Amino acid sequence: MNHTISFGCFTASVLLMLSCTKPKVGADILIENGTVYNGVDAEPKKLSIAIKGDKIVYMGKADSVEVVAPKTIDANGLVVSPGFIDPHTHATADLEDSEKSDNTPFLFQGITTVTVGNDGSSPYPLQGYRSQCGDHGVGTNVVLLVGHGTVRKEVMGKSDRKASAEEIQKMEKLVQQEMDAGAFGMSTGLFYAPGSYSDTEEIVALAMVVAKNNGVYDTHMRDESTYSIGLIPAIRETIEIGQRAQLPVHISHIKCLGVEVWKQSDSIIDIIEAARKKGVDITANQYPYEASATGLQSAVVPRWAESGGKDSLFIRYGNAGLRNQILEQTQNNIARRGGPNTLLIVQSPKKDYEGKTLLEISESLNMKPEETVFKILEEGYIKIASFNMNSYDIANFMDEPWVVTGSDGGSGHPRKYGTFPRKYNKYVKGDRILDLGGFIKQSSSVTADILRIPERGKLLEGYFADIIIFDPETFKDLATYNDAFQLAQGVKYSIINGELSIDEGEYTGERNGIVLKK
Repeated sequence: MNHTISFGCFTASVLLMLSCTKPKVGADILIENGTVYNGVDAEPKKLSIAIKGDKIVYMGKADSVEVVAPKTIDANGLVVSPGFIDPHTHATADLEDSEKSDNTPFLFQGITTVTVGNDGSSPYPLQGYRSQCGDHGVGTNVVLLVGHGTVRKEVMGKSDRKASAEEIQKMEKLVQQEMDAGAFGMSTGLFYAPGSYSDTEEIVALAMVVAKNNGVYDTHMRDESTYSIGLIPAIRETIEIGQRAQLPVHISHIKCLGVEVWKQSDSIIDIIEAARKKGVDITANQYPYEASATGLQSAVVPRWAESGGKDSLFIRYGNAGLRNQILEQTQNNIARRGGPNTLLIVQSPKKDYEGKTLLEISESLNMKPEETVFKILEEGYIKIASFNMNSYDIANFMDEPWVVTGSDGGSGHPRKYGTFPRKYNKYVKGDRILDLGGFIKQSSSVTADILRIPERGKLLEGYFADIIIFDPETFKDLATYNDAFQLAQGVKYSIINGELSIDEGEYTGERNGIVLKK
């Protein structure tokens, strides 16, 4: 009798002991006490996250398991988020430069993956670029796009003419070659030469190759203003390409550029929503600034005058029979951008020009603004910030769930250093256009879905450990138009592929990114 009772008690106590024993999880890094946004849900949770190797191996309540890790991050008072994914950058040259490939301008914004090869211009061949980046390492993950303009130049040079059937076939083979090298899709720069010389049929043919490879189509559209076909017709062309080629289309840096198209965002949103309801997978990215940035030549010089390249442009400019026509059209393009007082030189071989407007330089040279353009273009490549967007359109686009954050980050404009924290600081904390969960979602998981990047952009068990931890009180941009090279602040930790890239607010010096392959 006693023996039976004793055995029963022993069994019960063993079961009780087993039920109180927490399962152990071996990890390299444990994150605890943070406010966790997983990139999908609008509301945060208090969860612990364990990282082993390059993956998230546990997400859940702190008291549910015993995590054994040599590194513990106490994220109390901080936001834990998927690393941000930037769908449009001009980090191409930095990443292939062994001294700049740490990519800190993007890293300190909370970006863990950047996209290169936008606007129709990509490294060629991509396999060589991939190898070069791999040799010295990169500070963030990298998504590659094949540039239509690059492919066109390889086949046709910079000539302003329609592609023949044979030339399109050659371009199709090159697009396939670059997709085989790991490109996630094709970009176009239909506003820029030589992309502007192509017709819709050419783009559809190449987009069909991309579609067969499950890729995406990213576009700097043919017009964002009234330069050629107009903003709304350019939207319709993008939709047509998606419909005919049967692939997702993504509009880069969606905007209404110039007074003539301000407040057309309402019409554009209606057109895009109607297309989405018909099954067209169309999305866009946007940077949160009133000023765009591009080359001065691209911004104001007529495309036909550029055919053949810059040397050909100056030959035409020197032709008395063409000069007045070129100057007149340049003057019109300056007006489209808001006038010479809105065009700020941010990058120039002649440093005296930097920080001055086209109007200021023209007055100092005692020349008309349109003539000044060609005078200063003789110095080399000139980049401008162009103040020509309306706050109404910026906020209107930003509120759409299919518009994600993208920096278009290149030297000279503060967006290279400040896009993501500026959007948070101004439009989440300040103007309250978005809530924090929506901002994070538009900067991570939605972008990953658009680019078709597997197992990134969300905080989920089994996903790659690309994680940022930032202080919601201090996360902000410091870069300005007058000083565009200031790193953002507020990111306390950045983990890329399971390794620390920023630790307690300091760059670790480790290049933990990889060039992703589709």
